[in-house]
Amino acid sequence: MSQPFAAVRDDVSIARMTEHDLLEVVEIEENSGLSRWGWAAYYAELQGRHRNLMFVARISNPERRRGVSTLAGYIVARMGADELHINNVAVRDEYRRRGIGQDLLKEIMEQGRRLRTPVAFLELRAGNQAALTLYEKCGFKVTARRKNYYSEPVEDALVMTAELMQRLDPSP
Repeated sequence: MSQPFAAVRDDVSIARMTEHDLLEVVEIEENSGLSRWGWAAYYAELQGRHRNLMFVARISNPERRRGVSTLAGYIVARMGADELHINNVAVRDEYRRRGIGQDLLKEIMEQGRRLRTPVAFLELRAGNQAALTLYEKCGFKVTARRKNYYSEPVEDALVMTAELMQRLDPSP
């Protein structure tokens, strides 16, 4: 099990993802309707240079019962061309609407700031109103639409961006 990276609240901590988390990450992915990466893709990411941009959220449960997972959600991102690309964010159904997705986004955006990255971006299904609301709450704005970007089912993607670093205005 990975060690806590950041205690977000008394009941939630965020830690770097490890290979020990992957079965649960894939389970959450499959139940969330995300475009599939699967175990091998996450494992490959963990072996690469972006492994420090992969986090899990855990519920601190002093009454932990056998068979009840404390891994509540995860986020995976990559750096490229001076941008933080957020690839996947997902939270287990039973832990949704508790601020965990927002906690994960705040953590990954803070990592982007530490790396002096000016902007973060992501894509989401155009019909995913819950995700759109969450991303807007975290400072993202819709900047483009990609027609028929997703398959199974075919759906447009919304591209959203958020500034991570304050840009200096060159005008007087």
